[in-house]
Amino acid sequence: MAYELSGFEDIALDDGRLRSLIARHERCAVPYLSRLWMYFRNPLHAPDTAGGSAGPPAQAVGLPDRLRTPAHGTNAPREVVIENDIAWRVQTLIDFMFPEPPAIVSAARDADTRMTIDTILADVMAANGGATLWHNAAMLGSIYGHVDFLVHAHAGTTCASTRDAAIDAVRIDLVDALRGIPILCPTDYRRLDGYILRYERETSHHRTHADATSRVLNEDGTPSRVTVTEIYSATHAQVYEDEVLVRDVRHGLGRVPVVHVQNMNQPLRYAGLSDVEPLIPLQDELNTRLSDRANRVTLQSFRMWLGKGIEQFVDRPVGPGQMWMTDNPEASIESFGGDAGCPSELAHILDVREAMDKASGVAPAAAGHIQSRVGNLTSENAVRISLLGTIAKVNRKRVTYEQGIRNLCAMVLHVLDAHGILRTQESDRAVNVIWSDALPPDESRRIEDALKKAELGVPTATLRSELGYPDRPDDRNDAA
Repeated sequence: MAYELSGFEDIALDDGRLRSLIARHERCAVPYLSRLWMYFRNPLHAPDTAGGSAGPPAQAVGLPDRLRTPAHGTNAPREVVIENDIAWRVQTLIDFMFPEPPAIVSAARDADTRMTIDTILADVMAANGGATLWHNAAMLGSIYGHVDFLVHAHAGTTCASTRDAAIDAVRIDLVDALRGIPILCPTDYRRLDGYILRYERETSHHRTHADATSRVLNEDGTPSRVTVTEIYSATHAQVYEDEVLVRDVRHGLGRVPVVHVQNMNQPLRYAGLSDVEPLIPLQDELNTRLSDRANRVTLQSFRMWLGKGIEQFVDRPVGPGQMWMTDNPEASIESFGGDAGCPSELAHILDVREAMDKASGVAPAAAGHIQSRVGNLTSENAVRISLLGTIAKVNRKRVTYEQGIRNLCAMVLHVLDAHGILRTQESDRAVNVIWSDALPPDESRRIEDALKKAELGVPTATLRSELGYPDRPDDRNDAA
C-alpha cells in the first residue's frame, strides 16, 4: 500500500522518500534517543512472582561482562549497585530554569494591542499546561538535546469571546524526539520544509475503511494497536493509520506549525546538545565501582578463622568463651576477612562523582546536599558563588529556550490571525520573555534595597509592585 501524498509536491515528498525518512529515523535516531531516555529514567524490569524485579535496572547494560554474568562455576548473580546520578541532575537544572513560568510581555507598539496580546497568550499558555508545559519541555530538551512544539489549529470555532475562541482554536503539543522526524530544507538546516510524527497507539474506535479490521481487541484480549503517521507542511496536513489516509486538511498557514528549540546550541546541527549524553560514560564507571565495592563488602563482611593443629576445630566453632586445648606446639588460629578500609577505592568513587559535577554543571549543593567543604553559607552571595557553575549553565540554556518561546508565541498569534480570531501584524507578534531569578532572593535584602530606593524618591506603588504586594489607592496618590 502506498501513501497518498497529494498536496506535498512543493517539498518533493513522495511515497519512496517518506519511507526512506522513516526507515532512517528508526535505524539511526531511535536507538540513540532511546538510550538517552533509558539512562535518564533507569526503569526497572517487570516484577517477578515473588514481588521483586525480574532483572536489574536499565543502566546495568553499561556494566562490564564480569558483573553481568554469574561467577565462574556458579549460578549466583553478582552484586549489582545502580545509583542514578543523572536524573536528579537533570531535574535540578529544570527547577533552576523554571522556578516559575516566565512572564511573556508583548512588544507591540499600540498599548491596547499589547494588553490584548498579553491576555490572550497568558490564557492560551495556561490552557496548554502553564508551568507543566515549560517543565516538560525542559525535561525533553535536557534528555534528547532538543524539543519541538507542534501547534494544532482548529478552525470554525463558535465561541462568543475572543479569549474563549483563542483557547478553543489552539492546542500546543510537545513532541517526543522518538516520534518526530524533521524534513529539513536541503540548503538551510535551520528551516523546516515539513515534519513527520510516527508513533503507535491503541485503537479507541471501530475503523470503517474496507481493508482494516473493525476489532478494537485482538484475539488474545489485548488492545489492538495502529501505527499513526502524521505529516505537516506549510500548507497541508495528513494523518494515516496503518498507511490508510484518515484525515486530509489544507490549513493554509504558510508555514510548518512546528517550533524547534535546542537545549544548548550545537552549531550547524538541527539537534542541540543533550545534558544526559556526556554523563553516560561517567555513570557507567560509577555503577561499576559501586558494584565492585558491593562484591568486596559481601566477601569480607564476615570474619573467618583458620585453625592449624587443633583437633575438632570444625566441630567446635569460634564463639564467645570458647576454648581449645592441644599438645601441638605448632597449633595456631589465624583470622582473615572482615571489611577493611580501601582508601583508593573511595577516592576513585569521589573523583567520578566530582567529574559528573563538572560535566553536568550541577553540584550536590544545587539539590540541597550541603557538604562540609562548601563552607559557611551565611549570605546570598556565598550561595551564588557555590552554585556559579549551575547558574551559568542555566543562563546558557535560557538563551535558546527564550528564542523558542518567542517563536512559539509568534506561531500562536499567526494561527489566530489566519483564522480571523485575533488580527495582528507581523510586527505585533514580537514578545519579551522575563525570567525569574534561578535563586530566590533574600527577602531582607530586597526590603533593604526597597528602602534605599524610597530614599531616592522611587514611588511607593513601584516599590510595592517590585516586592510583589498589591497596589493601594493611596500609593497612586503618593506617586501623583
